[in-house]
Amino acid sequence: MYYLKKTVLSISFLILTTSSLPVFSHAIMVKSQPEENATLNSSPKQIDVWFNDKVGNEYKALAVIDNAGNRVDNKDVQQELLDASHIYCTTPSLSSGTYTIRYRVVSIDTHIVTGKFKFTIKTP
Repeated sequence: MYYLKKTVLSISFLILTTSSLPVFSHAIMVKSQPEENATLNSSPKQIDVWFNDKVGNEYKALAVIDNAGNRVDNKDVQQELLDASHIYCTTPSLSSGTYTIRYRVVSIDTHIVTGKFKFTIKTP
């Protein structure tokens, strides 16, 4: 009987201590405007990126790069005050072509997350 109690207590302790540990994950981009691989008829005024969780306010970056490798956004990345999973920047009027959006944020688990996607502007 003693061994049974000891075994039950040990298993209970193990379950309680491991199941209450917090689970952290990296932020994942879940939405963008313009959308990934979108073809637009006109230049966007703003680039928006949303993540599946809040991201840190420090070290965030969002850049629009043209085909020649030049940065063409207004270098004004912001984080929405009421939605910490949303970052954005504004752009001047962009000409026809394919653009790459590059982003970098710090996940809630303190890992740096980077990524990129493209969109195209085709004006008539």
